[in-house]
Amino acid sequence: MEIHAGGGVNGGSPNPWGIIGFVDTGLLAALQADPDLQRRAAAALEAEGDRAALALRRDGTAPELAAAALTLADLRRQGRAKFGERAGRMYFTRAGLEQATRWPVAARRAARFAGHVEEVADLCCGIGTDALAFAEAGLRVEAVDADEATAEVARANAEALGLEVRVRVDDALSAPFGEAVFADPARRGGSTRSFNPAAYSPPLDALLERLAGVRFAAVKLGPGIKHEWVDREGAEAEWVSVDRDVVEACLWLGEAAGVRRRASVCRDGVWHEMTGDGRTRAEPGEVAEYLYEPDGAVIRAGLVAELAEELEAHTGHEDIAYLYGDDVRETPFARAWKVEEVWPLNPKKLRGLLAERKIGRLTIKQRGTGIVPAELRKQLKLKGPNEATLVATRLGERHVAILCDEVLQASLLGSSQARIDIAAR
Repeated sequence: MEIHAGGGVNGGSPNPWGIIGFVDTGLLAALQADPDLQRRAAAALEAEGDRAALALRRDGTAPELAAAALTLADLRRQGRAKFGERAGRMYFTRAGLEQATRWPVAARRAARFAGHVEEVADLCCGIGTDALAFAEAGLRVEAVDADEATAEVARANAEALGLEVRVRVDDALSAPFGEAVFADPARRGGSTRSFNPAAYSPPLDALLERLAGVRFAAVKLGPGIKHEWVDREGAEAEWVSVDRDVVEACLWLGEAAGVRRRASVCRDGVWHEMTGDGRTRAEPGEVAEYLYEPDGAVIRAGLVAELAEELEAHTGHEDIAYLYGDDVRETPFARAWKVEEVWPLNPKKLRGLLAERKIGRLTIKQRGTGIVPAELRKQLKLKGPNEATLVATRLGERHVAILCDEVLQASLLGSSQARIDIAAR
């Protein structure tokens, strides 16, 4: 939803607050000075929806200020997923919110810094999320951004949360800093996201050269970063997921690097870590009683073999990240399915087999076959009251369809407790 100064949602003149890369500092100051307007805007957005701008303007609020207040209210509402209750006090731009680190991730990283250093420079600080987490962890923080207006938003957020952060405008490639540095280079150019690290702002290669020799450093990266950018002597590459969503990668440098590869997985607010060298390959074999789908952070970190060893499982194909095991094991690093049937990957035959089982709701997953799940679903002409999961994949050189049912974590916990109870007897 985009709220515009013309008086509605998705209509009117360009919104002076929400345009990517642009902040009117005068409007920001006006919003900071008027908490009551912020509250009225949030209430109007909740109650009036598309007509919220008209409701504010009836109260005498200037059109541009009304649009700014409503856009802020909308961004705060969206920000709850990343920041919880803090979002209701923070200031956002659309681009800033999209790139901002989720609070649990920022807090965990800040704790890692706080265990080794007392102060940190936050380069490319954006709206200040990581700087705020560093300050909350007790570190002295100097936050740097090249854009004056963005730096003003970071200042506003530090003030709103009552945290001490020194914010200044400077270039990340020339700004002075001490023995600890965090950097989050911008991965957007205009309205599009850049997947090429050479097109980051500043470019990743230039930034890493600037950080060479820093005692304790970390650089936040997009989760799709290619390994060639992070496979560096003495560096640690970490991929992070929150509730099965891979949200970022982080390159740790200097004394901050602990292992070559790390997958950090947050499940229901609890963190779990898997580490390894990322070079080992899991042994391939045949399908077994259970199929595991590793978390995306494990896959991107190249730690499927380490997970396979933990689960006493194997792959069906050396290049495909599904694992198979004879026993189901509780793990935060993978989802598990009970294998029911293994069929050839033939749409016509699958249609008949699924019809026999009256399966009308089917989750289709695929790796290594090249099929398009949406197109396969049309071919299957599903009908019936039952539901299942169909995994299209390869076992060796065979293309197969595996019918399975997910084993829920609650069931795994129950199985684990049952094993404990039996052992106790």
